[in-house]
Amino acid sequence: MTNRLASRVGLEQGELYAAAGAFDELVRQIPVPESPSGLPDLVTASRQLSALSGLVNELADEVHSRAGGDGSGLSLGPVVYAYTTASVHAGQAVADYAEAYQQLGFLHRHAGTPDSGDLSDVREAAFGAAQWRLELVHGSLHEGGRGRRGAADRLDTAPPRVLAALSPSTRANSTYCAPVPEPTRAPAARLSYTPEPRRGR
Repeated sequence: MTNRLASRVGLEQGELYAAAGAFDELVRQIPVPESPSGLPDLVTASRQLSALSGLVNELADEVHSRAGGDGSGLSLGPVVYAYTTASVHAGQAVADYAEAYQQLGFLHRHAGTPDSGDLSDVREAAFGAAQWRLELVHGSLHEGGRGRRGAADRLDTAPPRVLAALSPSTRANSTYCAPVPEPTRAPAARLSYTPEPRRGR
């Protein structure tokens, strides 16, 4: 039984490392441009935004499959919390990319418009806004990947016989369920009967 639980803990750690890798992969797929020529076209940008949204859905699926527990003697609370925390970083990346996406749409709309002083300034501002948002996307993705690796590293694999002796703060990261102490039974109350004294006639 203990070996099976330890194997499951290793599996959960591996899944968290894989989630961290998914964040890292999106960092590689979504570069921050140094000039307007480095901005993605709308087809590429649409694909990147879909990939970010897909990451949020994947994290939600991971939580959904674990939120109810699995009855194996594991406490998946630390694992579930790692995924829900990751969803904050992934969701923020989606929100920031959507802001950059809007700027890309503006630049696409005016791609064929003859250049002028005002339009040139607006185009430059749109590029700056898109570049800044993509930098924020990178920051969120880096934080998401780093956080998932940290969560996997912190998973406590102390076996049940050791868990009872751990402090509450240590048990918070344990994937094993703490043994439930048997309830102490109070001694049964004894009922006594004291006959009333007989009265003389």
